[in-house]
Amino acid sequence: MTGYAKLIRRLEPGQSLLAVGLGASFWVKGAYGVDHAGFMREALVEAEKAYRLGEVPVGAVVVLGDEIIGRGHNLREVLKDSAAHAEMLALREAAGRLGDWRLSGTTVYSTLEPCPMCAGALVQFRVKTLVYGAADPKAGAVDSVIDVVRQPRFNHQVEVVAGVLEEECRNILQRFFRELRVKKAAGEMAELVEGARLEIE
Repeated sequence: MTGYAKLIRRLEPGQSLLAVGLGASFWVKGAYGVDHAGFMREALVEAEKAYRLGEVPVGAVVVLGDEIIGRGHNLREVLKDSAAHAEMLALREAAGRLGDWRLSGTTVYSTLEPCPMCAGALVQFRVKTLVYGAADPKAGAVDSVIDVVRQPRFNHQVEVVAGVLEEECRNILQRFFRELRVKKAAGEMAELVEGARLEIE
């Protein structure tokens, strides 16, 4: 299925979006001419920061109008805090900047489909729109496993645009986990070599 087809399949009734181009690197213009790909690239900048720290490379930004008011990247290992996900940190920064927990009219860009915690936070912060890159088939709480943000029984629902710069967002994750497996294998080999050396001695 093309990126365009995925987008159209996931649009909610009433959303006015124009997909321009096909494939994983397409960009999307919203009803007000917002360049979703441009802001997603800013989220990818945040993901790169997490990558350099050895964190799972997920990044997020919060946008109001044409201004980024919150940024975040995964810091769970650095802070030893399971709630220190990119989206959570970006939402907190945006709320602090606005001086209000209600982030009405904002759009959150995340390189990865949000988990249940972050999806719930989008609802609690009253975010208007979520734009995400790569799907998370094991823990995604928007389209993949469950749908938290469009739950009709909640008093707020979030509009969703999926698959923006999907390939780029997926690539950084795949690169991270590929390198992690190599490091793990190298570490296990080093332990075996050290164990053999001690036995010989």
